[in-house]
Amino acid sequence: MAEKNELAQQISQYPFEEAMERLERIVEELEKGEVSLEDAINLYQEGILLSRHCDQKLKQVEEKIRLLTEENGNIILKEFSVEEGEG
Repeated sequence: MAEKNELAQQISQYPFEEAMERLERIVEELEKGEVSLEDAINLYQEGILLSRHCDQKLKQVEEKIRLLTEENGNIILKEFSVEEGEG
């Protein structure tokens, strides 16, 4: 279980692009079907964590876009914190 928490912590630090690239490589490996069952399970778990991470990053960006407003003819971006967006 400690390994999964360690992996989740590592993944939480990945930029979106890096997480997506790793997720794509995992999908390719699993599609080839050349990994052992145990490795496939581990890759699947990592893929789930990566998918959730990417989803969270996309939601954060979506919120930033929503906060883009126009004031006095100027477009400004109001900072968004994750805590503000959670309800």
